[in-house]
Amino acid sequence: MVGEAITVLVVDGHQTFAELLGVALAGQPELRYIGHARTGEQAIRLVQELRPNVVLLDPDLPDADGIAIAELLRHRQPDTRFVILTANNESALVGRATAAGASGFLSKNGPLGDVLNAVHTAHGGGMTVSTDILARLLRSTSPVVGPRAGGLTAREREVLVLMGSGLDPRAIARRLGISVHTCRGYVKAVLGKLGAHSQLEAVAVATRRGLLSPHRNNGE
Repeated sequence: MVGEAITVLVVDGHQTFAELLGVALAGQPELRYIGHARTGEQAIRLVQELRPNVVLLDPDLPDADGIAIAELLRHRQPDTRFVILTANNESALVGRATAAGASGFLSKNGPLGDVLNAVHTAHGGGMTVSTDILARLLRSTSPVVGPRAGGLTAREREVLVLMGSGLDPRAIARRLGISVHTCRGYVKAVLGKLGAHSQLEAVAVATRRGLLSPHRNNGE
């Protein structure tokens, strides 16, 4: 609702980084920093207790795979959004994060403004990926040929365009006036026809084929 601060939880095993990020978040009037978890176990407990709007999550936790934690919590609390903050920006990790339902993937070395923008975008149902990470994914994704490369229906093309705008299935469903279940079916069909394993990979393939412009994947 308008006027309500976005609640943010940080999950990171690096104490200094987490504390500095917490201070930065606390200084933003439109955000409310509500705490810090250092382990996967603490993250599960705090997310379920505090119900944050957005979680800033390092996938390399001392006791757990952070992406697996995000996937688990997304099922338990679908309204909570997860933005991955990591020093490891390999394409395979990006794919895992998007497949798990993450709403963003950013480098820890990036500017604070990118993190703040990602929080707002995630809260609004969009996705943010660092431009350098997206460029790497575009280079590593091979163009798709053969029968799986085309044949999108008009509705599937609509869904693809909205995926390229950074929207997740829930937001796409609201935009198109369809159920989330039906929307996930369209997303699955798009992934299959483009030979992709995640929404981000589908956007990368579509961009390489000229179906989307690269700038459309920044959540704007």
